[in-house]
Amino acid sequence: MREFSTPTRVYIEDTDAGGVVFYANYLRYLERARTEALRSCGISLPELQHEQRRLFVVKSIKADYLAPARLDDELTVHANMIEIKRASLVCQQPVFRGDQQLLESSVILACIDADTGRAVRLPDSVLGALGASVTHSPTAGAH
Repeated sequence: MREFSTPTRVYIEDTDAGGVVFYANYLRYLERARTEALRSCGISLPELQHEQRRLFVVKSIKADYLAPARLDDELTVHANMIEIKRASLVCQQPVFRGDQQLLESSVILACIDADTGRAVRLPDSVLGALGASVTHSPTAGAH
């Protein structure tokens, strides 16, 4: 497992009228943490898109909201790559305020061809940067 975390502050633009983070804004926090996690491994998303014609898209997300984040809270957003498949990454992304977990989430990212939108294998450069070894068994699907 490759672990990563990044701090973020809750700003007024992130909250509803009651000063609580609007639920959809957690998705922004998760996206930023995943992008920074990949960048920390040397993976450039613009390079991947423009030079290798590959994109990561969210295939699925599961999120359980455990407690609210509020205006001015300092959060820690994790992006832990727990599984690397032939054409996807599975990322556990909890969000904490100090020691209190506010969100439990799991995200599956699919690698797609930028031109066709079809699922494709992860580029060797991505696998190498993640230090991954992927089992290429006959039953392994592109998911």
